[in-house]
Parts: sequence; structure tokens; C-alpha cells
Amino acid sequence: MTNIASALKSEISRLARKELRTETEASRKAISAFRHHIAEMKRRLQALEREMAKLHRGTAKTRTAAAPESGANLRFRAAGFAKHRQRLGLSAKDMGLLLNASSLSVYKWEHGQARPRANHLEAIAALRKMGKREARERLEQLGAA
Repeated sequence: MTNIASALKSEISRLARKELRTETEASRKAISAFRHHIAEMKRRLQALEREMAKLHRGTAKTRTAAAPESGANLRFRAAGFAKHRQRLGLSAKDMGLLLNASSLSVYKWEHGQARPRANHLEAIAALRKMGKREARERLEQLGAA
């Protein structure tokens, strides 16, 4: 008799597990689909955040800085600054001396890694109006001092 009772008990538990499996299969598939969808949404969010940060950095570089005294907008382009330095035939160190900045700052400005402050923008604007001869004379004056 104990054999029949244990057989009946094991059969009932087997059928119950089978029923539960069929009942929970739809939920299991839905949960898997939701997890996949959430992971995809997280990837899209990260991509959008990266793109937004890139755009934010781009707009920060292209903003114009206003000079506090003159009130005029002074523009700065890294490529134009580098080209002007080459036109004048100056090294980054010499350019830094003329602008009262370090040669590393000049290098970073030229490569777009940093942006000059307002007082340096004014000095750059003044330097744009100088020719080669004037720049050399100014360097000699600074070197003598």
C-alpha cells in the first residue's frame, strides 16, 4: 500500500510541475523579451548621451567670447591661430612670449585642446594686426627686458 501511495504522490507532483511549467512558460518568455528590450534601451541611451556630450563639446568650442572692456566679440579658431603663427614665422615659445602665455598653452590652443581666456583673446586680436617685422621687433624688446 505504501508503494501505491508513494507512486500516486510522485505522479501528482510530476503533473503539477508539468502544469506549472506550461503556465509559467509565457511569463518566462515575456520576462526574457523585456530584459532584452531594457538592455537595448540602455545601449541607445548611452549612445545618445555620448552624442549629446560630443555636441555639447562642439558648441562650447565654437562659442565666441566677449572681451570685458571692449564689449566686442572676439572669435578664435585653432586652425587660423596656428596658420597665423606660421605666417609670422614664430615658434610656439615666441608666440607665448608675445601673448604672455606659455608655449604649452599655445600648443594646446592650436590643437583645440584648450581655449584662450578673454585677456589672451585680446592679445591674439592685437597680434593678428601685426606683421612679421613688428612681431620680431616686439620679441626683441621683450627679450631685452
